[in-house]
Amino acid sequence: MLLTNLFHTSKMQAITYHEPYKVAVETVDIPKIIEPTDAIVKVTVCGLCGSDLHAYRGDQSGVDKGTIMGHEFVGIIHEIGDEITNLSIGDRVLSPFSTSCGACFYCERGITCRCEKGQLYGLISDGQGIHGAQAEYIRVPLASSTLVKVLPDLSDNVALLLGDVLSTGYFCAENGLEHLEVELRQVSVVVIIGCGPVGLMAILSSIFLGVKFVFVIDCVEERLKIAQEYGAATMNFVNCDPVETIKEVTSGRGADVVLEVVGNPTALQLAFNLLRPGGVISSVGVHNSKTFPFGPNDGYNKNITYKSGRCPVRKMLTKTIPFALSKQFDFEKIITHTLKLSDGEMAYNIFEKKLDGCIKVVFKI
Repeated sequence: MLLTNLFHTSKMQAITYHEPYKVAVETVDIPKIIEPTDAIVKVTVCGLCGSDLHAYRGDQSGVDKGTIMGHEFVGIIHEIGDEITNLSIGDRVLSPFSTSCGACFYCERGITCRCEKGQLYGLISDGQGIHGAQAEYIRVPLASSTLVKVLPDLSDNVALLLGDVLSTGYFCAENGLEHLEVELRQVSVVVIIGCGPVGLMAILSSIFLGVKFVFVIDCVEERLKIAQEYGAATMNFVNCDPVETIKEVTSGRGADVVLEVVGNPTALQLAFNLLRPGGVISSVGVHNSKTFPFGPNDGYNKNITYKSGRCPVRKMLTKTIPFALSKQFDFEKIITHTLKLSDGEMAYNIFEKKLDGCIKVVFKI
């Protein structure tokens, strides 16, 4: 028997994709349970992520017109399918940016972002896929192994960040640092390329994981200011040569670890140039280029380690929830704009162009 909230309406507001640089706020049908493993969540907050810009700008081709955008959300369970036993109507939940079954080869090994049945929210192509979270309601497939109950001590905003940018920043930092003992982390130099939401979370994660010397590179002064407040030394690449700066503070060696969160060839080449021989590049930037800016022989001659990939958020939450609960940092400082869904078109324009000091947009519903 399908369990459902007594409150019911048939329509909702949602931000939908139409064509490059055009989204619209539309009235659409509220999603319904399709599979017995589905849940319907009434969204309370949802986010606008840098990854959403790949579709918005047209870099990610094949997104169907009418696809509901977004993959970051927190909400209250409104309906559950027959096979769900670990969640109840009224539970406050967060979600990773993709679904996962919890039982396949990859899920069993903690690579939940590569679940054999998993899907990214907000990506429908040729009719295949699932709608996103920038809406009043969202259907969540595989809900039992995807959704996570939110503890009372976590605000909606921090829970929202846990579903993507906070966990991704932590994953990036951990990938870069896991080979170093705590004592070595304290004397290592870590450079972060990019001060967007993920880069700023990577700063806090690096410090939490024991790094004392964190440098960040960007050209947006508002972002560099927050990076400095978080405890990083900042470099505006318009005004300085980051490679020379890092060599000066490392006796000519270069950085021990470089975290690349931008996702373009220029940033990746800079990461390589910054790195000392034997160092580690950890990259979580979403790249559209099909080739590396440096060759295999370059990597060989420098003995580099390169780590890359999508963050397995569902697995990482076992580490990032305690990180968030530690209350050591003001994670919400990166949220510069809290808007309504009806502001969707304006929000994308502000976020894409970095207007009005924009770092992170949250829609409160």
